[in-house]
Amino acid sequence: MTQQEANLAVRDRLIGASDAIEKIRVLARRIAGTKISVLIMGESGTGKDVVARMIHDLSTRRDAPFVPVNCGAIPETLFESEMFGHERGSFTGAEKQRKGFFEQADGGTLFLDEIGEMPLEMQAKILRALETGTYFRVGGSKAVKTDVRLLAATNRDLRHRVEHGHFREDLYYRIRAVEMNLPPLRDRPEDIPPLVDHFADDFFRDNNIPRQRILPRAMRAIVDHDWQGNVRELKHFIGTLLTLEYDGPIDEDAVHRHLPQPAFSQRNLPVLAAPERGSLDADLILQQLLDLRRDVGQIRDMLAQLLLWGRIPGQLPESVSYHPIDEEVPKRPTLDEIEREQIRLALEEFNGNRRKAAKSLGIGERTLYRKIKEYDL
Repeated sequence: MTQQEANLAVRDRLIGASDAIEKIRVLARRIAGTKISVLIMGESGTGKDVVARMIHDLSTRRDAPFVPVNCGAIPETLFESEMFGHERGSFTGAEKQRKGFFEQADGGTLFLDEIGEMPLEMQAKILRALETGTYFRVGGSKAVKTDVRLLAATNRDLRHRVEHGHFREDLYYRIRAVEMNLPPLRDRPEDIPPLVDHFADDFFRDNNIPRQRILPRAMRAIVDHDWQGNVRELKHFIGTLLTLEYDGPIDEDAVHRHLPQPAFSQRNLPVLAAPERGSLDADLILQQLLDLRRDVGQIRDMLAQLLLWGRIPGQLPESVSYHPIDEEVPKRPTLDEIEREQIRLALEEFNGNRRKAAKSLGIGERTLYRKIKEYDL
């Protein structure tokens, strides 16, 4: 791969139009040609593995192996053998010599993902291999030389783990010569449309089906959603959406039908047993009642917060009218009128951003969507 091809690969690999993503691209180019260790930090699903591969592709090692290792997926008893390999007969079942990840990555890049999950005992051996450039296979007595560029990633606070004795301080400083921080997707919403287009292109190409258009209001609904699982969750959502809504342009209603429900506590709700024959109608009614109970609870909490914060206006807006039955006892606005007005104010305050409006009101985004349709806002 030439340098020009590597630069093109960077643009293709790291999708986004935000300043944060552009800074990552610039930093990757700056450090790619060195052997310096890099610690990539960010929430799960933000694309730390993509950045690691991008650094490798830009480096002089791009034609050598790139070996990704998920430290959280290796049992502690097998960790040393997986990392350094083993000699034949070193333990029961070791019928032949096996190369470890360090040997597989020799001359290239070793990417240790979820490095915060590495067993404490192994951290000392990894540090020694990095410092001396040598290691021993399990059951071996001959030192094996290694030449690897180390990239590491974590969604944990390693400084906190160091302070509590769960991660070696010397290894921490060894792997974080350069830190790269990937912000969550919710902090860079301008990256969502190009990501959606990229995932949609991949989906239609891989499945050999005609592309369906995602309408502007549908894209707005996707952008407004709070993607807790970041880019990984968005990618799986787009696959689900395009699989189930394949018969025409994707509109806003289609998006809301498939957006994940916000999490809520079920501690006080009845437990539903497996339905018996003939009980489906009753179960459906019960589920609807549970949904209604949840919505009422959210609205009650919202009104309590608004009263506490003094956000309910003392005078009603012109759009809300009422006719007192008894002139001596002025009629208060109904809960529906208060709710409609507060939703209108929240949408106005956040320029129509439903995710932020729902968060400020203390209700779920899908509840807000339903209320907007109910009140014709």
